Amino acid sequence: MSLFDEFNLKGLTLSNCIVMAPMTRSRTSQPGNLPNALMATYYAQRASAGLIVTEATQISPDSQGYSFTPGVHTESQIGGWRGVTHAVHQAGGRIFNQLWHVGRVSHPLFQNGLAPIAPSAIAPTGTQVWIANDNGEGEMVDCPTPRAMTGEDIQRVVNDFATAAANAIKAGFDGVEVHGGNGYLIDQFLRTNSNKRTDDYGGSPVKRIRFLLEVVDAIAAKIGAHRVGVRLAPYVTFKDMACPEIVDTILLAASMLEHRGIAYIHLSEADWDDAPTIPDGFRVALRQAFSGCIIVAGRYDKTRAEWVLAKGYADLVAFGRPFISNPDLPERLRHDWPLAPLGKGPLFGGGVEGYIDYPAHG
Repeated sequence: MSLFDEFNLKGLTLSNCIVMAPMTRSRTSQPGNLPNALMATYYAQRASAGLIVTEATQISPDSQGYSFTPGVHTESQIGGWRGVTHAVHQAGGRIFNQLWHVGRVSHPLFQNGLAPIAPSAIAPTGTQVWIANDNGEGEMVDCPTPRAMTGEDIQRVVNDFATAAANAIKAGFDGVEVHGGNGYLIDQFLRTNSNKRTDDYGGSPVKRIRFLLEVVDAIAAKIGAHRVGVRLAPYVTFKDMACPEIVDTILLAASMLEHRGIAYIHLSEADWDDAPTIPDGFRVALRQAFSGCIIVAGRYDKTRAEWVLAKGYADLVAFGRPFISNPDLPERLRHDWPLAPLGKGPLFGGGVEGYIDYPAHG
């Protein structure tokens, strides 16, 4: 399989095997965390990707952890996203909405003064979130100790995920991606260091996986499993998420997701300079556990992307930062044109600069 071949994703035809990875950019309109015309332009510029996965999107008011990130739980937010999906579809693209709840990676400012919720009341050591004023001027602040979720909290959040997924389809998305990695709420349930529960949602790997499966099942009941992807991140340990059991737990979760007929698993690989290398043995084991579509993301270039496809370890390859400064990334990769470097406006917050002002090649 080539990076530039068409791909059939559960009946959805993708023009190539290149995915635009989800990246927080914090450009929403305020108040209300509203998707806007600026965001519609940004995503439409990048619609030559076979699939776009949006920046992580709040499923409810209490799921927020960073300023200016979008939601999909109000009618105004749904309307804002409708402008985005229309622009992407008009440009020939496909787009999934990534749904998240940040759990303990939050601050009372986003919680009406209350503590954030999490599987257990354990603060993430050394973890901060970005809080900004209305002018976009902000700072990083420490995450406080969260409140352990009750059974009622768990069921509410499961329902919030399902409602948000239905809202995303109403907004015109082709599907949704459940954010189950990178230290956020679902990932917090999966790991022994952040989940010390003694009920049906903690202890054994099967119990720690239960919350993820309930979320996926509730969403699938609303929009169909074929429209649901899941992002997992076994080798990502920032936000105080080192867990000795996580790799085996993720493989078990993948085998359980196999039987649900979901659209894909999205493997988020660590992408910093001294990040651990994903062992080939894990890639083989993941493919054995899950026969459906696998997306990989993490410092891929054209050569490495073609390698992972040729080995059969993945079906689609996601690119993050290169898509920021190269809106026409698929064509640049196809023709081996040089990639433009990052170097304009801020990654998080701001306006046009560094967002929609990177030109296409030539």
